[in-house]
Amino acid sequence: METILSINNISKAYGPIQALKNVSFDVPQGCVFGILGPNGSGKTTLLGILLDVLKADAGNYTWLGNDNPHDARKKIGSLLETPNFYHYLSAMDNLKIAAAIKQHGDEDRLRVLEKVNLLQRKDSKFQTYSLGMKQRLAIASTLLGSPKVLVFDEPTNGLDPAGIAEIRDLIRQLNTEGHTIIMASHLLDEVEKVCTHVAILKKGDLLLSGPVDEVLRSEDQIEISASNVAQLLSLIQTMPGIISAKQQLNTITLSCDAGITPESINSYCTDKGITLSHLLLKKKSLETKFMELTNN
Repeated sequence: METILSINNISKAYGPIQALKNVSFDVPQGCVFGILGPNGSGKTTLLGILLDVLKADAGNYTWLGNDNPHDARKKIGSLLETPNFYHYLSAMDNLKIAAAIKQHGDEDRLRVLEKVNLLQRKDSKFQTYSLGMKQRLAIASTLLGSPKVLVFDEPTNGLDPAGIAEIRDLIRQLNTEGHTIIMASHLLDEVEKVCTHVAILKKGDLLLSGPVDEVLRSEDQIEISASNVAQLLSLIQTMPGIISAKQQLNTITLSCDAGITPESINSYCTDKGITLSHLLLKKKSLETKFMELTNN
């Protein structure tokens, strides 16, 4: 798979605060890539560097395999903060100004308004729009000139549930139409529902990156006990597929490979002459895993 963006050891400090520490990852073409982390983790700083709004202290990045960031920037649509639309102007007039600033895309205005489902309201003043519609118009302005890549910082921030659902659907739709999308979010739920790939940041450190289903795989745990816990512990450590066995008082907590079930553990122990007095499957949510990753 072709790489759209390659980030190599990017670091950035604001005085004594290290906002990013040697961050490196690749963004494959055609994906929805989520940069996930709590507020203050460095997401917005990273996007600012990638869009040439901020300068990194160290490291570099390459867009679209191109060494010239200025050429690459023409193929990237971005939404870093709420754009300054004029309240008394219509969507069409606001997009005309946006196209003039970008120096391209004026002939694109009807097409992008149709994409974000605002064609019927093209002549309405911006001040009559709901928050969700305002955000859709902001996304329309990023689509002027048909960029290959779209970069959004917290695209659903401040929206009501209906607005959030609209923007998420729009992001998925734009992705199916061939746009690679990079978005920062502090919401695990958003990344799970919308993204194909993820990088998790915490206080400037990259914790993990890769396909969402690999990085955010939830890990179930199984709890067991028997009358002789020491004997059970030494036995269960010999069972294939057990990743770890930790004893706490009279119970043992197991992390296991995907194929291991409570039934298979029970029969393994019974076959070896140990009767289990306690057997419990503990589902571990993604929420828990994310909290564990991002908390100290």
